[in-house]
Amino acid sequence: MLISPLTHETVPKVADLQRVCFPPPFPADLLWTRDQLESHLQVFPEGQFVATADGEVIGSASSLVIDEDNWTKHADWETTVGGHRFSRHSQFGTTLYGADVSVRPDWRGRGVARALYKARFDLVCDMGLVRFGTACRIPDWLTWSSSNPGQDQFAYCQAVASGTVTDRTMTPLVRIGLSLVDIAIGHMEDPESGNSAAILEWRP
Repeated sequence: MLISPLTHETVPKVADLQRVCFPPPFPADLLWTRDQLESHLQVFPEGQFVATADGEVIGSASSLVIDEDNWTKHADWETTVGGHRFSRHSQFGTTLYGADVSVRPDWRGRGVARALYKARFDLVCDMGLVRFGTACRIPDWLTWSSSNPGQDQFAYCQAVASGTVTDRTMTPLVRIGLSLVDIAIGHMEDPESGNSAAILEWRP
């Protein structure tokens, strides 16, 4: 497995990967298109990574830099990143913001995401930023909430952060060193997560 920068040549494969990684009920209009990925390359090429094995793209990571005020507001996805073209990217920002990580299903659990996050953490250090931050889906919330009536999403995220509950998306990030900061209600249309996201950060 190799982690390398996204290139114009690998953009089509990353766009195809999105549809494999996020099938319905995940909203199709939230998946990257080739044109949007090209925009990421133009805005902030240093923050776009791909994972390859035997010449095939098996994972990708899309990131931008946001300023401190934007980070502390923990707003919805659209407001935070400025839409699919990353219009909120700031060359004077403090936070490397992870907009997306995708790993092909048959490669999950084999260290691909961990390697992509390491590339991001290294970039935080290289750029002298304050943190890596992201808003993480909590897709197992929907099942958990049915057996824990009266408990909100923040209680769920606290349980995942403490290790007493496992979430297939958030738990791996906690295990590689990200910490729970807050929760964003109405982060994006995502019924599995109750339209919410866990706000996580990693600091050097």
